[in-house]
Amino acid sequence: MKKLIKIFTIIFLFLMGLAASPLTSSAEAASKKVAAGTVMKKIKNSGKIVVGMSADYPPMEFTKNVNGKNKFVGVDVELAKQIAKDLGVKLEIKNMDFDSLLVALETGKIDVIISGMTPTSERKKSIDFSKIYYAEKSDYFVINKTNKAKYTSTSSFKGKTVGAQTGSLQYTSLKKSASKANIKVKGLAKISNLLMALKSGKVDAVLLGELNAKTYKTNDSSLSLVKSSLSQAQMGNAVGVAKGQSDLVSAINKTINKCQKQDLFNKKYIPAAAKAMKSASSKKSNSMIKYSSYFATGLGYTMIITICSITIGLILGVIFALMRLSNNPILHAIAVVYIEFLRGTPQMVQVMFVYFGVGMLIKNMPALAAGIIAIGLNSGAYVAEDIRSGINSVDPGQTEAARSLGLSKAKTYRYVVFPQALKNIWPALGNEFITLTKDSSLVSVIGVGELMYETGLVQTATYRGVMPLFITMCIYFVVTFILTRLLNYFEKKMNLTSARS
Repeated sequence: MKKLIKIFTIIFLFLMGLAASPLTSSAEAASKKVAAGTVMKKIKNSGKIVVGMSADYPPMEFTKNVNGKNKFVGVDVELAKQIAKDLGVKLEIKNMDFDSLLVALETGKIDVIISGMTPTSERKKSIDFSKIYYAEKSDYFVINKTNKAKYTSTSSFKGKTVGAQTGSLQYTSLKKSASKANIKVKGLAKISNLLMALKSGKVDAVLLGELNAKTYKTNDSSLSLVKSSLSQAQMGNAVGVAKGQSDLVSAINKTINKCQKQDLFNKKYIPAAAKAMKSASSKKSNSMIKYSSYFATGLGYTMIITICSITIGLILGVIFALMRLSNNPILHAIAVVYIEFLRGTPQMVQVMFVYFGVGMLIKNMPALAAGIIAIGLNSGAYVAEDIRSGINSVDPGQTEAARSLGLSKAKTYRYVVFPQALKNIWPALGNEFITLTKDSSLVSVIGVGELMYETGLVQTATYRGVMPLFITMCIYFVVTFILTRLLNYFEKKMNLTSARS
């Protein structure tokens, strides 16, 4: 019991120290750090503007397959291009979940947000906004066409479950009106997932903005619309900018004024987006074979993440297993804190912390590197426990015999203990490797183009939710099946070697 209390005390002190560390305080002061009007200077010096968006919101922003390559298209993309052109820089788009955009802006991962974002009073506390560039009149409930007679008005959804994209104005509207309207709210990060939930009966309707809702209805004959009467001021969409960047806001407003004066949104941007969506949703264009390059790209990144993370996990696992077995109380305490903390916190949170938190101290950290580091660190904690259990499973007499023959402690571990421990823990290590391969999908939340990320792009581009998931599931199965066969092969080789000796 005393040992357990000591361990929890160490972990508590570690967390308290982390909370008071410069890393955490820098996270809280992220907006203050970019409040000196430096973003415009950064854009000019780098020669590019990094725009964050959630490309699952047609016709504002979505993806299209052009000659086997992914292309971002839509109203917001055209506006982003015009802003970059007027600033005389190149455009770089970072695609991520909508509810990750604000923290990405505050931590400097992106320069601006152009993603159909409404400048609510809550958001204005964290970031600044340009003027409204496009305003929608109302929201609509998207329903299955078979329920058209059942749902005719907002009151029809009493006691029903309505979905909305987390972080969106529609989600906020639902949450505020849920108790009064007697509506159950279901929030998901991707609209494509919401529509799959609708078609599978998990939700009764999905609340979307007018343009977005009408777009999905036009491109999917199985859907129908019901106009929403939930009270919510429709302020429209604006460009999000970090606090204090008045020069950048002014430049963006000039571009918006020019676009509005020439009526580019209604005359050019929206019609072009509608044309792109029509061609993308046609049976000829949305064949899964045409999107094979997406899956291939995603698989490539998945394997890179898996191999690199396994390497990091093995190295850290050995180090921290030996530290935890050490008689040195400091090394032992460090290993305990590392292992218990990483095993006791969600891996997705760790991925986001490394990218957004640690990434503020290490400027320009690529999302891929952050994902590999986070997954590798997490894997190291589990591998450390596997190795520790393997070492403990070796008969102490083996160590005593080796030492009595004159082997040093290091050579005893290397030639006697580790080979036997590896044989004992091989199945557990194999399970960890397979699990890590599947866990690589978590890095999609920070915009890494692995398999699940690319699957989301295919879903958005083709308006098909289930088939891309089925293909991805099959790819994961093939990869893990091959990995399992390889692990079993080496396990048999070790058993044969052991039997001969």
